[in-house]
Amino acid sequence: MDWDNVRVFLAVARAGQFVAAAKRLRLDHATVSRRIAALEASLGARLFDRRTTGAKLTAAGERFLSAAEQMESAFLHAQSELGDKDVEMTGSVRIGAPDGFSTYYLAHVFGDFLARHPGVLIQLVPIPQVIPLARREVDIVVVLDKPEAGRFFARKLTDYSLGVYASRDYLAKHGAPKDVAALASRRLIGHVEEHAFSAALDYVRELFGGAPTAFECASVVTQIEALRAGLGLGVVHDYIAHRFDDLTRVLPERRAERSYWIVTHEDTRGLGRIRAAHEHLVACVERDRKMFT
Repeated sequence: MDWDNVRVFLAVARAGQFVAAAKRLRLDHATVSRRIAALEASLGARLFDRRTTGAKLTAAGERFLSAAEQMESAFLHAQSELGDKDVEMTGSVRIGAPDGFSTYYLAHVFGDFLARHPGVLIQLVPIPQVIPLARREVDIVVVLDKPEAGRFFARKLTDYSLGVYASRDYLAKHGAPKDVAALASRRLIGHVEEHAFSAALDYVRELFGGAPTAFECASVVTQIEALRAGLGLGVVHDYIAHRFDDLTRVLPERRAERSYWIVTHEDTRGLGRIRAAHEHLVACVERDRKMFT
């Protein structure tokens, strides 16, 4: 069985689309289709249902996915153990994380890492969940909840705190609320409940004392921009708010605390570039721990 065909199969299974898999593999669509056809012919089974919306695994494809991932794990282990340093430190490391953490922290701490390892490509994607890690769609993931099952290696990165903030312009026009009860008469900014990826995101309800929100954003970055535009009061991570001189904390007694966990897959965590990126991120957060709390 041709390993390159299996590698293409895994890319399509994870992307759910031939075109997206082709882009990630840096192949053309025709090559991806041809390799999948060759793999299906060698197995004597159809692995995907081709649809206008993408490619869905058939029952046979689901069964083969498990075997393909075992092959991938064996290949990665062999590469890690037998490859020299240059091979290990070449290629991409895809990191999934909440958009606020990616935008206001991760984007600022990889400069020296890339200088030391010019052959490594760092990719940040807004996927703060463990499921894509199990499917190998990401190599490292930063999550709010420690995974309780699966072949993962998890460690706490740091605790972090959140508070209620408003822009200086908003406070100049409307004044600061005197207590949590006063929030019921203010315009409040929150997140879209259906897009909440973790129960840990209930800090908005917690800090607002159950007062209703009037403007909601799925993205932390958009929430902050709405806050800075004077739209209302919002909950912000303290380490993010400190980046903006125009944001002021109100109701200082209202405080929430959450945690970031960094997670890698047991099968790939020993691969040189993944291990190096993991260690770099852990070291950076340890250095900046006071910033988060």
